Amino acid sequence: MERESFTSLPIAKLLNDNFVSIKVDKEERGDVDRVYMTYVQATSGSGGWPMSVFLTPELRPFLGGTYFPPADAYGRPGFATLLRRIAEVWRDKKDLLRQQSAETMDQLAEATQSKAEGRTFEASQAAKAIQACTNQLEERFDAQRGGFGGAPKFPRPAEINLLHAAHLRDSASDRATSSSGASTSGTSTALRMAEKTLQSMAAGGVYDHVGGGFHRYSVDEHWHVPHFEKMLYDNGQLASTYLDAFCLTGKASYARVARGILDYLKRDMTHPDGGIFSAEDADSIDKAGKKTEGAYYVWTAQEVDEVLGTDTELGRAFKQHYYVKANGNVDLSPRSDPHGEFQGLNCFIERESVEATASALGLSVDEAEQTLAKARELLHARRLERPRPHVDDKIVAAWNGLAMGALAKASRVLANEPDQPPRQLFPVTGRPAHEYLDDAKQIARFVRANLWDEQRQRLLRSFLNGPSDVEGFADDYAFVISGLLDLYSASGETQWLAFAQQLQQKQDELFWDDTAGGYYATTGNDPSILLRMKEDYDGAEPAASSYALSNLLRLAALAGPEDAQWLRERAERTAAAFQERLGELAMAMPQMCAALHLLDAGHFRQVIIAGKAGAPDTEALMDAAHASFAPDKTVMLIDPTDEASTSFWREHNPEALAMAEGWKTDRPATAYVCQNFTCKAPTTDPQKLRASLAESQQPPSTKPLTQQIDLSGLTTKTAENST
Repeated sequence: MERESFTSLPIAKLLNDNFVSIKVDKEERGDVDRVYMTYVQATSGSGGWPMSVFLTPELRPFLGGTYFPPADAYGRPGFATLLRRIAEVWRDKKDLLRQQSAETMDQLAEATQSKAEGRTFEASQAAKAIQACTNQLEERFDAQRGGFGGAPKFPRPAEINLLHAAHLRDSASDRATSSSGASTSGTSTALRMAEKTLQSMAAGGVYDHVGGGFHRYSVDEHWHVPHFEKMLYDNGQLASTYLDAFCLTGKASYARVARGILDYLKRDMTHPDGGIFSAEDADSIDKAGKKTEGAYYVWTAQEVDEVLGTDTELGRAFKQHYYVKANGNVDLSPRSDPHGEFQGLNCFIERESVEATASALGLSVDEAEQTLAKARELLHARRLERPRPHVDDKIVAAWNGLAMGALAKASRVLANEPDQPPRQLFPVTGRPAHEYLDDAKQIARFVRANLWDEQRQRLLRSFLNGPSDVEGFADDYAFVISGLLDLYSASGETQWLAFAQQLQQKQDELFWDDTAGGYYATTGNDPSILLRMKEDYDGAEPAASSYALSNLLRLAALAGPEDAQWLRERAERTAAAFQERLGELAMAMPQMCAALHLLDAGHFRQVIIAGKAGAPDTEALMDAAHASFAPDKTVMLIDPTDEASTSFWREHNPEALAMAEGWKTDRPATAYVCQNFTCKAPTTDPQKLRASLAESQQPPSTKPLTQQIDLSGLTTKTAENST
């Protein structure tokens, strides 16, 4: 519509003669977008962007829709036709339109109000919601190509996060059943779905093989031809999810994808002071000087030959592995190129394994990997000579929270890669893992310096040549808090935990619904925002309450008993606020379901590491503590030699401090794994700590029946084991 309608002089005249036109940056003003998207979805049955909504002077909508062609076509009215008709109706029937729009908004306000007043969360609902979400995803699973549903295919990390949690539960249940004598398959449907999807996305054209990072989505069912826009919120979440997959499976390919994402963000998307930019456009200038989608990313076979050679091992390996064809490779699906935009062009996709490519060319797997990496690096250097897509250099608080968390997690998880230091397989740069922690700290410093208004005690939404006037929304608080908790867990620096606690207190003050529980998306202080809603859909960006539920539980695991109880109660009320939604369609909130796994797990495992911060033995234990996928754990580094560390824990969790104060400086760093007031034997051995945390915990709701002794009658009876 930008090209077709908004640069059209006749359409501009229609707009200027009859309307006050307002263009909304939906990233900065998500509150505005949310209200009118709700209206469009409610009145048309679907939504999306571009979105055009027509309002009364009171800001109430009376008509809205998504794409309109410039002239009548595709069975849809043209934008010019629509503008003329609306102008006529407004002149003749403006009072009626005002009345109808007011009635519609009253109905929407009623429909979006929570009905969960006074509801308490039933523990049994956690297991039901997790299982229902898994089952619903399985019904939509594309077993051949990965993902859920048909084209277009969107990366949705929340779905994979839920499947990872479901796998832990399945594995624990299988082990319990096996120990009782029954046979089990030993396989997890949840993990199979997750792995197939992650592998298919990473092999597809939706992943930028030459430069790293993921595009927005695939237009076809093969994850092949993407909408070429790159968004920070996708890449931050995906990096974290691929790191989890590496922890779960030990497969180095997942670590490599995570590195590819994070190295791309560092190279191309980072502000000099540390924040990360929002997005790269899909369009760029092609050879003809025209702005077209994907021009920066697609190649003719001749262009590949010019860089790699016509008949060289380098060229043969690359063209075979990435399905490069003389007449173009956008031929896997009619959906891939319905308008013939990519004829003769290649969008790189891995159609075979590296092992298969190596075998076909008579190379070892290592030789093939090195050859393909060299080819990617050469093509990247040539690609830099093309006009780059526009970078949206706005820095959004929420999305930087997601990136911060992924970078912090990477600094510890990637220290457990089998190859140390890792090989440089471009776009992976082979950076030492600890450098990612420095990047995460830079983001945290940027947020605190530029997006936290100390005087007003408010988080701000974004930064572009200076802080925005727009105050942060609930997702800004929730995602930044999550990132800070990851940063504390990886670094042990209590300043980041203290900042997270401060932001949580402010989020509770501004967004908490004390009547029904859960977090509103907005503060309700702006009268121009006609609806105050709670997000109940974990889409490309998860709902704020889904992240907040995990945050509350993680903060509770780090707190003393009194604060921990209060935080867990708030987490339970957050879950209760969405119980009806989860019962209707659990698949709509997979991130909430993943958080429910933590709620169902009961008390977190506390990994208390006592040692001198930065010392090699302490660092080794910190790396080991993060090696396994164990979302029900929290890592607490306490340095008894550091006054800042001991004073913080003396105030916030003296019980944990008492545990660590037994450590002496002449001993190696020591790890204590404790749960529900019971601790395992302390260890100084990273391997033993890693093995201990690799044991998944069985949530109370899935524990098998065991024999208990009835002391009154001295007879045995069966009872459900619970905590």
